[in-house]
Amino acid sequence: MKKNILLQEYLQNEDFIVKSECAISMLKTKLQIIDADLGMRYHRKVIHSKTSRIKSYDSIVAKLERKELPENVETVKEKINDLIGVRAVCTYTDDLYEMVKMLYAQKDVKVIKEKDYIKNPKKSGYRSLHLILEIPICFQEDTQWVKIELQLRTAAMDYWAGLDYQLQYKKENKEARRISEELKEYANAIEEIDRKVLELRKRIEAI
Repeated sequence: MKKNILLQEYLQNEDFIVKSECAISMLKTKLQIIDADLGMRYHRKVIHSKTSRIKSYDSIVAKLERKELPENVETVKEKINDLIGVRAVCTYTDDLYEMVKMLYAQKDVKVIKEKDYIKNPKKSGYRSLHLILEIPICFQEDTQWVKIELQLRTAAMDYWAGLDYQLQYKKENKEARRISEELKEYANAIEEIDRKVLELRKRIEAI
């Protein structure tokens, strides 16, 4: 497959990389503050892990092809919302929604889009909360709002999503299709576990 040189150059450009890393750092700091706030309020740790990534060239091209979009820098800037991403993993589903509420209240964060795959799971069984945010980056005497995706999920959802991701490029294999069907069933089991764990926590707190 012939590679788009201009798109490659854009993704490797120092300006893009520095701004992306700054946006990731700022969002992680905000999540750390939210975690500390909720931790003092509820006397327990809320966020158990945070990861981040800048989408690779191959992943971007694959997404453009799936969406039947032209492979150029302008389209990536306008249409690819998850070019930069941060994921936070928690234990309880109600904590995820509490964090979303707190992010909406932040004056220096713009929530552009919210996709609730917990209340409305994908056909595959995938469950997670996705927010498309804009974070202001002050760089070289200029302020630019950088788009970044935040994924919020429980540890059980994250474990399931990891298995589903491994199957992503093997769906044409017969055994992979069988595993995919099994995963759909396990998604329902994971939803039930998340619900029961949340109920148990509330019962413990009530003692």
